[in-house]
Amino acid sequence: MPELLSSTAKEFALAELPHWSLSEDGNAIERTFTFRSFARAFGFMSSAAIVAEKMNHHPTWTNTYNKVEVLLTTHDAGGLTEMDFKFARRLDKLFDA
Repeated sequence: MPELLSSTAKEFALAELPHWSLSEDGNAIERTFTFRSFARAFGFMSSAAIVAEKMNHHPTWTNTYNKVEVLLTTHDAGGLTEMDFKFARRLDKLFDA
């Protein structure tokens, strides 16, 4: 099972992800991605789903028209692990591509 990150480790990792924020309970990170259209938002979700399957790490997310809201946490660990930050970096790269 992945190891939970300390508060200091969370802050350090989050500092490298300027568009992400810590959830209110401190057990997840979240970001809203905004696209030019629904089709682009859906395309992003499709690409992200492939990454999620390969990593065996699945986001909690919603899509409303051109926005995709993503919440990342490691459910079986009960909070944030390095896997969440790794996946966030992958999502940022997909968004910037």
